[in-house]
Amino acid sequence: VFLGNGPSGICLSYLLSGYIPYFKRDSLHPHPILQRKLEEAPDVSILDQDLEYLSEGLEGRSHSPVALLFDTLQRPDTDFGGTAESVLTWWHETNRAVPHLVLGRNAPGGAWHSIEGSMITLSRGEWMGLPDLPFKDWLKQKRRGLRNNRATAEDIAQYYQHYVMKKGLQKNFRCGTVVTSVRKVSAESISNHTQKDLQENSDSLWNFNEKRTEIFQVDGFFKTVKGDKEPFSVYAENVVLATGTYDSPTWLGVKGENLSYVHHQLSALEEAVKNSSIGIMSDPVLIVGAGLTAADAILFAHHCNIPVIHVFRRRVSDPGLIFNQLPKMMYPEYHKVHQMMKEQSAACAGPYDCYISLPEHHVLSFGKDKKCLFQDKNGYQKVYKISMALVLTGSNPNLSFLPNNGIDLAIDSDQPVNPKRNPIDVDPFTYECTQEKGLYALGPLAGDNFVRFVQGGALAVASSLLKKANKNPP
Repeated sequence: VFLGNGPSGICLSYLLSGYIPYFKRDSLHPHPILQRKLEEAPDVSILDQDLEYLSEGLEGRSHSPVALLFDTLQRPDTDFGGTAESVLTWWHETNRAVPHLVLGRNAPGGAWHSIEGSMITLSRGEWMGLPDLPFKDWLKQKRRGLRNNRATAEDIAQYYQHYVMKKGLQKNFRCGTVVTSVRKVSAESISNHTQKDLQENSDSLWNFNEKRTEIFQVDGFFKTVKGDKEPFSVYAENVVLATGTYDSPTWLGVKGENLSYVHHQLSALEEAVKNSSIGIMSDPVLIVGAGLTAADAILFAHHCNIPVIHVFRRRVSDPGLIFNQLPKMMYPEYHKVHQMMKEQSAACAGPYDCYISLPEHHVLSFGKDKKCLFQDKNGYQKVYKISMALVLTGSNPNLSFLPNNGIDLAIDSDQPVNPKRNPIDVDPFTYECTQEKGLYALGPLAGDNFVRFVQGGALAVASSLLKKANKNPP
């Protein structure tokens, strides 16, 4: 059972539906050592090879060796602007399929359906693609091109839905489901009736391993067309957590943050503009945060001529700031925001109307009269009257369905799970949780935050589950 039907869940479903990757004969990978390793066993699928051996020595923009491996096999020289074809060929070996169920709240594509459709992705369009169906080929069918090599969120969401249909995966997907609990139960505690039913289906996940005394019980409900909630319970030897991190926006934890004019999602600003509750003549909108969502909010407000006060804790030159890591040519709009942050601080007026930047400041409180109190690094305080506030400082996964909110699974088991600071502790070559065998974590929960790199995690999980299910060839 997989929880989450975003790109991680879709990619894993593809691999477990019997689609097996092999090294394409006569193809040449630009990494000579990897090429030599791939030539050693061309008849053995990548899933059945030693992933640790293949990924050794690879370098790139991810900390996960398997993520780098699968990425470089699919897009060999993409980091250097190249367009070399994948060195993989895919065979559909139905006898190696592992039965599975993918549970998700939305249509396949996960959180991509919740993002404003016109938003342009940070990653290049081709990096958003899934195995054996290049994103740009799909876009061409729609007679569309990529803007500055990047795609809109709406395109991505539609592509993921199309991928599931095109690859025949839809039978494994249950959309409109909410999981409320995942817990270990004793295999004997399941009624004999249930076990008998399950074991009669010889090709099922439910062939309980005789040595396995505990399995997972997954409870939740389906949302029916009429809006009713229909409860369900399923049992599985293995559960994959792929729920992403889009669930719970981070709060600052300051006084007045629960007032009605303080919001934690960009959609609130879009809504306010749509219903004309704010406009050119309004008091400024306060935007808190220095990530890309905050930048998207600034660009949106700027486009609508709405005044902005922008507050963030870091220095503008801080190397940890995402803007200092993005190539200017590829991301002109984010470079523009960064320039505004630098040149238009409250201390000195710059060339940009309707925008004030307050670096190295933080919010102390929000008042009922819409007056907001800030403090700078020297302890000086300022008050601004605002029309609405957007706190866009990241989001946290909602793991309330796990015992103790999943905290026991994290690298630091005293702190909540956080994709950037405290991901779930997994084995780097199987993505199985070190604290709970049979439980796997993928994507942002395991620290992989880009679509191009979540797919290596899916490769690792599929390789591990195929070994467990004895679906490996001799």
